Amino acid sequence: MADENDFMAAMGDVTPIKQDTVKLAKDDGLNDESLQRRKLKAEQEDIDENSLTASVMNMLMPHDIVGYKKAGVQEGVFKKLRLGKYAIDGRLDLHHFTVDEARQEIASFITESLQYELRCVLVLPGKGGRDESGLSILKSYVAAWLEELEAVLAYHSAQPFHGGAGAFYVLLRKSEEAKQRNREAHGLR
Repeated sequence: MADENDFMAAMGDVTPIKQDTVKLAKDDGLNDESLQRRKLKAEQEDIDENSLTASVMNMLMPHDIVGYKKAGVQEGVFKKLRLGKYAIDGRLDLHHFTVDEARQEIASFITESLQYELRCVLVLPGKGGRDESGLSILKSYVAAWLEELEAVLAYHSAQPFHGGAGAFYVLLRKSEEAKQRNREAHGLR
């Protein structure tokens, strides 16, 4: 009770401030236009994080059979991939996609495939060659992108029963956890 009396005595000559509005939202000077610019910039940064090339030097023809393997991939592993002997764990169909759409899709597909520890996937850009140039534009881009992706150990044109020249078998690297499980299962160090 003494504390309350002391408080009232201290506040005796204080006059209350008359305010009938309270500003709850943080006003940092942003209007709708600046918010739209920030949102657009953030979306652009997301797109730019995808480091896949925007242009290709080596254009392919519709029936070209192509393959690629990084250093360290054994010939037997590459041959098994080329012959379609690995189980296909995932599939990405890029038919009717633009180059920009396909660029985003393939980057996110490979990332998701790694998260789910998929080892061999099938990517179908199609053969193309329907425009006046006769070149396989999307197929050319996909081949170049696959070589740029660190997670891709090798790729090869698929067997006819999986899409032939219009599809790629893609061999992905194992995660560290999968490598460790393999070592433990086979008694390796």
